Amino acid sequence: METTVRWTGNGGMSFIAETGSGHAVIMDGAPEGGGKNLGPRPMEMVLLGTGGCTAYDVVLILQRGKQDVRGCDVKLTAERAETEPKVFTNIHFHFTVRGRNLKEATVERAVKLSHEKYCSASIMLAKTASMTHSFEIIDDLTLPSVHEQQA
Repeated sequence: METTVRWTGNGGMSFIAETGSGHAVIMDGAPEGGGKNLGPRPMEMVLLGTGGCTAYDVVLILQRGKQDVRGCDVKLTAERAETEPKVFTNIHFHFTVRGRNLKEATVERAVKLSHEKYCSASIMLAKTASMTHSFEIIDDLTLPSVHEQQA
């Protein structure tokens, strides 16, 4: 895996990050740090990536378990150290999982597996931050079961 990050210059603190898979993201700093607020901060990107990693795992685990999952949101709330390096010290993950007849134990297991076994990003961040998790399940009865549709 590789990525390239290039400073855009122009008297600011904007950077263009290009991934090995061919995607680009603009990152920028806060105005008080010389940025122009044109994109997410680099540390916000770390949280975004961690959220994406764990949500991906949870959805995949539920799907492989033949669960009728319809949506998965995860909100990460983080605290950072007061002094340099300002690493994350606490991160709370709150999952909102939508589906049909999802069982609490099954969703809890998916979240636990992601954070203990599969999500490389959260496992890496756990080296400096304490991690907590919560979840809620929203029953989606508006559409027929995906399992019924396939029959």
